[in-house]
Amino acid sequence: MYEWFISFRYLRARHKQRFISLISLISVAGITVGVMALIVVLAVYSGFTNGLRDQILGINSHIIVQLPGGSIRDYESVRKQILTVDGVTGATPYLYTQTLMSGATGGSGVILRGIDPATAKGVIKLGKQMIRGSIDDLAQPPDSRVPHVILGKNLAQELHVVVGDKVRLISSSGPLTPMGVIPKIKTCRVSGIFESGMYEYDSSLAYMTLTDVQNFLESDDIVHGIEVAVHEDELNQADRVARRIVDKIGTPFIAKDWMSMNRNLFAAFKLEKIGMFICLTLIILVAALNIISALIMVVMEKEKDIAILKSMGATSRSIMKIFFFQGLVIAFSGTILGVAGGLGICELLSRYKFIELPSNVYPMSTLPIKVLPMDVTIVAISAIIITLAATIYPSWKASQVHPGEVLS
Repeated sequence: MYEWFISFRYLRARHKQRFISLISLISVAGITVGVMALIVVLAVYSGFTNGLRDQILGINSHIIVQLPGGSIRDYESVRKQILTVDGVTGATPYLYTQTLMSGATGGSGVILRGIDPATAKGVIKLGKQMIRGSIDDLAQPPDSRVPHVILGKNLAQELHVVVGDKVRLISSSGPLTPMGVIPKIKTCRVSGIFESGMYEYDSSLAYMTLTDVQNFLESDDIVHGIEVAVHEDELNQADRVARRIVDKIGTPFIAKDWMSMNRNLFAAFKLEKIGMFICLTLIILVAALNIISALIMVVMEKEKDIAILKSMGATSRSIMKIFFFQGLVIAFSGTILGVAGGLGICELLSRYKFIELPSNVYPMSTLPIKVLPMDVTIVAISAIIITLAATIYPSWKASQVHPGEVLS
């Protein structure tokens, strides 16, 4: 195709066209930078979303089964029914309360969660998050009257306690006396410390056995709900499993999946990701405007060449192809360089993790990177479409040159 041959000849810089070639290089550089920025930013957003999801699901279960406004008494029977539902891999009862905890040098408000260590291992990832001790250490020896407790890393640092130290649980729901309500105090021994990576959890969460929390609250053999885990391949369809659970155990039970409980958070991440995509696409749009300028100047300088080609039999369609191919070369060059550079930067950030984040502000300690093939494809296609759209007007303008007017 002679159109390709002429396009490449026009792309090569001659003495009179060096300024035009410089604009073309700036256009390629603009597309490259825009594509690189888009790929890196979208990878960071995807990394944040996936990292936050994994850390939330590390502490919380995939589905929570509850009774509206009440506690579950025959929870073991309900748990066994849930385990028969298709897609469920584990279920464990839980009990929680807000209380005060004090150490040797101070105190802090905590969320105390009662769990069954034997069944909780298959539902929550507390066992993998332990940095001191084990989840099995919650079960104290039969001759011990001091219950064991597992604390978050930041909570243990705030209370200045380590494994083996004692802490005190203080509840305002104590006995009523003529002097008023006397707070109930329970001494516990720290048997383990966990780190989830999320400051909110690590600074306010404590675990005890279900029986110990029931004794501390002086409640009957009840739980607040049952946590459920599903198969990994059905993680994004947890709402379907939740509906199957309700169909199995019947009303008035309700089942909440992790997506509905965190809908607002992940919707905000998705909206910000779309907003950043639109903003950074403007970089590519600026580069496309440079392409329009460069091609229009080429058309103005090559009017005589175009007229000669037309007088030799070249059609308007062929002339349009010549300048469209120039834009095509610029589009693909910038996009390929941008994709390669963006993936390279993502690989460096993912492998060496040299950008650290403050753990008390962000839910992860290093910049998370997650490259999604769909994001890269959308960025590349968008860049090519925007760039090729910018070549339409200059190419059409070149095809409208009349040989008689130019050569006369």
